[in-house]
Amino acid sequence: MEKLLEGIVNFRRGDFESHRELFKGLKASQKPHTLFISCSDSRIDPNMITGTLPGELFIIRNIANIVPPYRMTTEYVATTSAIEYAVLALGVENIIICGHSNCGGCAACLHPEGKLEELPHTRKWLELIHPVRDRVLKEIPESEPEARAWMMEQGNVVEQLKHLITFPYIAEKMREGKLKISGWHYIIETGEVFIYDRDKGEFLLGNG
Repeated sequence: MEKLLEGIVNFRRGDFESHRELFKGLKASQKPHTLFISCSDSRIDPNMITGTLPGELFIIRNIANIVPPYRMTTEYVATTSAIEYAVLALGVENIIICGHSNCGGCAACLHPEGKLEELPHTRKWLELIHPVRDRVLKEIPESEPEARAWMMEQGNVVEQLKHLITFPYIAEKMREGKLKISGWHYIIETGEVFIYDRDKGEFLLGNG
């Protein structure tokens, strides 16, 4: 906790002072250009990866960067409501699904079911990517764990892109050319970002 409190003081004296005008402009409203959906993993920093400042990204984070398929419901749905707000209230122009290497959520799906017995809510949440898991287990032999992990992580990103299009207002805005969606696979140990190419059906290194 002391480290966090010290960080608050350092932020106020350093970064805040150097961006004082930016924060002053953000006081009354926000106008982010991109909805960035990523994993809750502590090793992922959306602003650092994209080189963006406060106010540019509207960020949703959850285990394994999952987007539940659209449905009308009276339940409390955090991810769905945040997507709705970003697209309909804030008018973001882009949506990025960003998966990453060594994803614990994706790895947990590849383990025997008993591994998550003590994490019932996590187990239930990860049911949303069981279709991806089933394809991976069918296509990649157990003797190739790294290939399984890679395919699970990238396949999960593609699956969530498909889920996004089930949101009627997202599909509509895409048809009108008002919204773009993209899938990324961030490699923690190298800093590389692979971007999904729909035409080629594969992830290509984003080297600008």
